Amino acid sequence: MTLGRRTLIASGAAAGAVTSLPRLARAQAANTIRIGVLTDMSGMYRDNTGPTSVACTQQAVAEFGNRGFNIEVIQADHQNKPDVGSNIARQWYDQGVDLILDVPTSSVGLAVNQIAREKGKAYINVGSATADLTGPACAPTTIHWAYDTWMLAKSNGGAMVKAGGDTWFFITADYAFGHALERDTMNFVRASGGRVLGAVRTPFPGTTDFSSFLLQAQSSGAKVIGLANAGSDTQNCVKQAAEFGLTRRGIRLASLLLFINDVHGMGLRTAQGLTCTETFYWDLNDRTRAFTRRVLPRTPNNYPNMIHAGCYSATLHFLKAVADMGVAQAKASGLELVNRMKAMPTEDDAFGTGRIRPDGRRIIPSFLFEVKKPEESRGPWDYLKLVQTTPAEEAFRPLAEGGCPLVRS
Repeated sequence: MTLGRRTLIASGAAAGAVTSLPRLARAQAANTIRIGVLTDMSGMYRDNTGPTSVACTQQAVAEFGNRGFNIEVIQADHQNKPDVGSNIARQWYDQGVDLILDVPTSSVGLAVNQIAREKGKAYINVGSATADLTGPACAPTTIHWAYDTWMLAKSNGGAMVKAGGDTWFFITADYAFGHALERDTMNFVRASGGRVLGAVRTPFPGTTDFSSFLLQAQSSGAKVIGLANAGSDTQNCVKQAAEFGLTRRGIRLASLLLFINDVHGMGLRTAQGLTCTETFYWDLNDRTRAFTRRVLPRTPNNYPNMIHAGCYSATLHFLKAVADMGVAQAKASGLELVNRMKAMPTEDDAFGTGRIRPDGRRIIPSFLFEVKKPEESRGPWDYLKLVQTTPAEEAFRPLAEGGCPLVRS
């Protein structure tokens, strides 16, 4: 697709294999900004990230307009494997990619974060949830954009305890994301006066039968089963819990990371009553609806969630910073480029206004939603109703508490 002098290239690493980028003439390369969307194109997080993340990135480039330089968008599938993601990221940076974007799966996100640090290149993490990216693992060239485990834990975990769910058992995906979400939620449960009765780790990826884990949770006597997982893992847990009749016995499910796309996959009859926390919902206000109308022609069968909208929002902010400082300077130093992004307020239709802290954490409000009953839905993808809003300055971990070495006390 050609938009004036701007070219959007859908190329990259099919099935995780690293391929060389198209060669550009020297003059063209010097005036071309390359964005690499590193995502899950074939695994359990495909609908929550994947092709729709790429589409939203392309939408941002299209809306940015012609500012006198070329933009390329490439894509690759990291297969939810840190070694695959690391190899792609390293080769992309070596071949002139100026920004790596998205990167769901926290183990992959942390690996790419380290490579971006080593090479002094810009990295905007949207898909990985671990709050360690703005804590002990924070890096001067990394920005964490849309959400994190601390935010999810505070909103979902805190609300559930206040509603009477004061005893918990966790079913946790056994990798960096699950560990961080379990840790952060446990902290909020205990701080709110609740008790954790136990936890079990499930192999990631590849677990589809959660029956033994659910029965273990039931036998603990906990009022709440905390699902520290995501994507198809969450969907399978919810479906199998319904089959065992756990919710009919008074046990509540805390879906600690649940996207609208997961609700769509399960259907309202199964998902009704679950809660979820997002920083974006397509039907939240006039601006979110306008953004969704613009991007849907690119992804008609999958509505955007906060990761997808985050890729759009992050790309716009990145390109504004490039235009502000000039292409040559932006390409010369990922550190200076990220510093420029931190110095500029964020503004877009998906999230409204926001800012980026010194630790790389983008600060925006978060929203607690409840999944509607089937009879409450007015039509396709009308799945969520707003329960609670957490203001931007309260939604994320306080700057001084994260342990980020970039933050001076």
